[in-house]
Amino acid sequence: MTIRHFTTLADCTPAELAYLIRRAGVLKARHRAGERHAPLPGRVLAQIYEKASTRTRVSFEAGIAQLGGSAIFLSPRDAQLGRGESIEDTARVISRMVDLVMIRAFRHETVTRFAAASQVPVINGLTDHAHPCQLLADIQTWSELRGPVAGRTVAWVGDGNNMCNSYLTAAELFDFRLRIACPEGYEPDAALLARHADRVELLRDPLAAAAGADLVTTDVWASMGHEDEMEKRAAAFAGYCVDAAVMAAAAPDAIFLHCLPAHRGEEVAAEVIDGSQSAVWEEAENRMHAQKALMEFLLLGEQAD
Repeated sequence: MTIRHFTTLADCTPAELAYLIRRAGVLKARHRAGERHAPLPGRVLAQIYEKASTRTRVSFEAGIAQLGGSAIFLSPRDAQLGRGESIEDTARVISRMVDLVMIRAFRHETVTRFAAASQVPVINGLTDHAHPCQLLADIQTWSELRGPVAGRTVAWVGDGNNMCNSYLTAAELFDFRLRIACPEGYEPDAALLARHADRVELLRDPLAAAAGADLVTTDVWASMGHEDEMEKRAAAFAGYCVDAAVMAAAAPDAIFLHCLPAHRGEEVAAEVIDGSQSAVWEEAENRMHAQKALMEFLLLGEQAD
């Protein structure tokens, strides 16, 4: 079988992404029913972390265990990508010993270079450019609650970061419209904006972005690696909190999503994230189920059962 990687959503076709969302739902239902589904016995997932994460580590380790495999955790001290050894040499060695590699890195190039030299599938667990696994979980969550996302409107409020970039790609592949509200100087990737110009509207007003939207989502104002910009970003993003007024501007049955961790009182009000329109806890769990579907797909292809 040809080696497939998942560095961005664009590594899959719309049909394959639709399959992954359906499959994630099947695996979730089986898990909740107490049914054992272990199609990956003896398979090993290597996890390489330049950026620490609670949800990424737990969701991947629990996911591969439920599929019958196991995981190896490599902290920044255990795998100094590109510092003590070239990224390519690290990939050549590790990929001879494991069946899958997940990398959570700063630079997107780290993941793409590793994938180019790897003998096994490589999954982007997050880079400064993209967070495709989170988008799988987000779309799965929406689909469970509201059905197909095609033709719907999503409002992104806040920093034009890796999550925003992935929503741009998702808008094309899942066929929805995206409105982005961000302050000047914090726009998402310019090339992605241009590529998906027919799907996206860039605004400055969160209320305008949220008007009639079916889904409202955001992220922290200062992601890992931007801690030294906290004061500057807090000033720039004042007025970009997803609060009750923003949600009131959205469609009456709109849901709220957040990839977590969240800072209540900054990018989202407590009344929103803890309110009735919030689906963030289901979204967090769905990281595990979506990634199970992804790992199964990368190693075994599409499954009928």
